Amino acid sequence: MIDKLHLDQTWDLTPHEAYQALLSKVDAQNVRGTDLINIEVYDESANLAAQIADEIALAYATRRNKEASDRAQRALDVLKGQIAAQKKKLENSRVRMFDIMEKHNIADLTTQTAFWDRGGTVDTGVSGVVREAIHAEYLAETSIADLETTIEALTNLSGDELIGAAMDFGITDPTLTQKHQEYLNQKLLRTELLGMGMGAKHPKVLAVDQKLSQLQDMLEAAVTKAKSTLQTKLEMARETARNARETKEEKEKSSVQDRRKTIEYAEAKKDYDLNRDILNRLEETLQKEEVDAGSSTTPITFHEKAVVPTSPARPNVKLHIIVGVVLGMILGVVLAFFLEYLDTSVKTLEDVERYLEVPVLAVIPKDVGVLHKQSGLSPDAEAYRILRTNIEFNRKSADANSITVVSGGAGEGKSTTLVNLAYVCAQGGYNTLMIDGDLRRPKLHTFFDINNSVGLTNYLTTDLMLEDVILQTPVENLYFMPSGILPADAAGILNSRRMSELIADVKSRFDLVLIDSPPILGVSDASVLASEVDLTMIVIQHRKLPRGMLIRVKQAIQNVGGNLLGVVLNNVDIRSDSQYQYYTSYYTYYSPTNTEPKPKPRDASRDGAGAEVASAAPPSQGGDGDF
Repeated sequence: MIDKLHLDQTWDLTPHEAYQALLSKVDAQNVRGTDLINIEVYDESANLAAQIADEIALAYATRRNKEASDRAQRALDVLKGQIAAQKKKLENSRVRMFDIMEKHNIADLTTQTAFWDRGGTVDTGVSGVVREAIHAEYLAETSIADLETTIEALTNLSGDELIGAAMDFGITDPTLTQKHQEYLNQKLLRTELLGMGMGAKHPKVLAVDQKLSQLQDMLEAAVTKAKSTLQTKLEMARETARNARETKEEKEKSSVQDRRKTIEYAEAKKDYDLNRDILNRLEETLQKEEVDAGSSTTPITFHEKAVVPTSPARPNVKLHIIVGVVLGMILGVVLAFFLEYLDTSVKTLEDVERYLEVPVLAVIPKDVGVLHKQSGLSPDAEAYRILRTNIEFNRKSADANSITVVSGGAGEGKSTTLVNLAYVCAQGGYNTLMIDGDLRRPKLHTFFDINNSVGLTNYLTTDLMLEDVILQTPVENLYFMPSGILPADAAGILNSRRMSELIADVKSRFDLVLIDSPPILGVSDASVLASEVDLTMIVIQHRKLPRGMLIRVKQAIQNVGGNLLGVVLNNVDIRSDSQYQYYTSYYTYYSPTNTEPKPKPRDASRDGAGAEVASAAPPSQGGDGDF
């Protein structure tokens, strides 16, 4: 076909290269469930593609016709050779069969009937006599076995057992048949008389016993007579079996030579019949093949010519775009689920409660600022009011009012959570003290623009009074103790008697004491604070730390004897995360409508840095209410 259409010249290729190019352009597929072949050709020239498709079909048809013709001729040649060989075999078998007939003087008048149609043997009459003798021997042996079994069973019995066994074996004796039923009736009558209360000596019972004795004697005599008859039958059966066996053996010996002759002839006759039948079948097949070869049939039929397309078949841009979009979406969904599967961070409240086995005290929305710097009543404060309420109801006693806030790592919003919680508690009328216990990277003073030069470390290392290091913030009821100058050994300062006395003192002066701490997994300071205070609260940033690290945070608190109050789930995108959408009620139904009153002015002396704070003597008793 390449040579016929001069494709190598059209495409400016060598014949081999043209062949490879043609392979890439042709697509031939069998239509499923049919004998149809669909040929498709793709080329930049639509007319050339249609021409190639038609020429390929024609070349295929030519090849198939030639193969069919060659195959038929080869089949005819093979059949003719087989027929010639079979004729020789048939003649040899015919000569052998007639030689055996003449040698053994066998007269077979049915030579035109197949050997297997006549039962497979030449019947001389001896086999019938032998079969009859074998059958007679079998019947006699069976009768002998039955009679011996019956006689042996009756020999060792007496009385009722003997009579019952005779009836069971079906012995046909007139006396036995007639008197047995009468015997059974008398036994039944005796049972009835005894059941009516008559004794064994009663005249009626004695009369029945006498009758039973007479009937039993008669029945036993009849059985004895039957046994004699059975013995006679047994001897006769043995004689019959012996005669049948002798007849069978005699006839078998006399027919050995006859059977040898007939078997030899039967085998020769069978070989002749088979060869004749094979020859007939080969001749019929040859006639059929000759007729098929002479007919004008073709194995290929053209159902449809190639059609020149009006538009390009490849590429299907629209289909490719749709498939790309669908595959991209599927891949994106699969990748999203895979990434979600690999993400072992805390995602839901259920994750916290399942792995840490502590309650979630509050869910803090994402991007919540510092509440005391916002104007008006911020709806974000509602989350911290929920936290305040849950702390109140989850602590075991009112005296447990010192709480440290810890986190697993840096940047989880621990300090912001503490400041906002303290602000909300102060708004609720609680005298609240914030202590910056993070002696590594203190941050609380930045929320209020307070100088950090004097504070906790100064109090723990010098003889300063408590009033010298506690400052009142611009928020009413809210007090603050800065960290002070950062020490070289922060853990050693916190783990001191002075620190324990400080916590005990401020617990009695304030309703609530909140202590900030460094990340508990990074340094030991947080563990020391957790062992000193009443309660410890963990701040967890949503979808940040793996669950294994959070479990280590809990274990670090428990290992130092800390009392874990609960968890605050921070920085949750409640607007886009469907699992927290019910928290959006903060911003709708429960959003406050009135304006937050401005903080009341107070007298305060400015410190060296110019911050509006003043040293304040902490109240000696609780504020407006017990926290």
